[in-house]
Amino acid sequence: MAGGSVRKKSPGTTSPFLGKLHSLWQDKHLVLFKTDYTLLVVSILWFLEIGINVWVIRKVPYTEIDWKAYMDEVEGVINGTYDYTKLKGDTGPLVYPAGFVYIFSALYYITNQGINIRLGQYIFAAFYLLTLLLVFRLYLRTKKVPPYVFFFVCCASYRIHSIFVLRLFNDPVAMMLLFAAVNLFLDDYWWLGCGIYSLAVSVKMNILLFAPGLLFLLLSEFGLMKTIPKLSLCAGIQILLGLPFLLENPMGYISRAFDLGRQFMFKWTVNWRFLPEWLFLNRQFHLLLLFAHLLTLLLFALRRWKRPGESIFELLKEPSKRKVPPLKTTTVLILFTSNFIGMCFSRSLHYQFYVWYFHTLPYLLWSGGVKKLAHLLRVLILGLIELSWNTYPSTNGSSAALHVCHIIILLCLWLAPPISLVPPDACKKDKHQ
Repeated sequence: MAGGSVRKKSPGTTSPFLGKLHSLWQDKHLVLFKTDYTLLVVSILWFLEIGINVWVIRKVPYTEIDWKAYMDEVEGVINGTYDYTKLKGDTGPLVYPAGFVYIFSALYYITNQGINIRLGQYIFAAFYLLTLLLVFRLYLRTKKVPPYVFFFVCCASYRIHSIFVLRLFNDPVAMMLLFAAVNLFLDDYWWLGCGIYSLAVSVKMNILLFAPGLLFLLLSEFGLMKTIPKLSLCAGIQILLGLPFLLENPMGYISRAFDLGRQFMFKWTVNWRFLPEWLFLNRQFHLLLLFAHLLTLLLFALRRWKRPGESIFELLKEPSKRKVPPLKTTTVLILFTSNFIGMCFSRSLHYQFYVWYFHTLPYLLWSGGVKKLAHLLRVLILGLIELSWNTYPSTNGSSAALHVCHIIILLCLWLAPPISLVPPDACKKDKHQ
């Protein structure tokens, strides 16, 4: 009968959306392991984190540690004191660079002179969520870590939530700016990235732990002559931000804001609890750690970051004038490794310092060269590190366990193939890994 026959839809023709859902259902057991699903998993976790942060702020009591001291320090500047040696709070003198003063002065006004702590907590929750977005973007770009690991990067860490929304430390602000800079480096916005990096340094000096890796990257990408202007930009920002204090008392500002020899208290150490206090405070011990830090950086630069057989002085030349055209460097790995080496040889790590490398640990663990280091062992290392940082006060066992985990990660990074030996096709596919 004409017009009476109904044309049946071919079973093979389905809409793209339904096809994707069908594929997702078939691969549901692989969603947590295939990096193709990273965006889906981190999106779910990010929205889940909104609720977690609100719950933590409302249900977990706020603990005062440094917030009042921060407010007292910036209040002194607001009242017209620009001599750094005269600025102090409840916990001691102001020891952070000028960027800290400007950011926390803004928070001082927004939170009604620091009194509205609940509002401050919500602001830091926003900092936390923005930091996660920046970190997730790095992992999404590099596709190094299986999606299930991101649960440990955010939801599972009590200490990190505490550092952000229950303690309101300045460390998270510095790291938020740092991750913004790394994202800019990945997008080849080196000038802007260097500017944001310098802003991060101006909030807290721990960001300088990334500096050796950044210097290597700049020399590799541009050579010495084109690196100098970018370093000058970083220095210029520091001078500009610190200008009011430099004009008042330059030595006072430099000695307080960039005090590399500041002594730490033994009772707060997370990483050296198993040492006797006299050794922890010993200057020769500090010099030994500094020597080991610099030596390890040098070895990684020469044997893992640089091409085998290529002179280190080749990096000083413009890329177009080198004997061998430069490969795209693995930006994230070099920066994260540089910072991690600094953490391994730190004179002391306090509890809020956990945020200095927490979000980089999965990347480092899954970048190691030990194939037999299975998923379960990597997760156990993450868990043991988390346990060490959540043991308060620290014990001989917790600090020793932290060092063991650090040594394992460092050895795995050392045993990985040199960055320059990554196959050319892989470099083109994932040049920023």
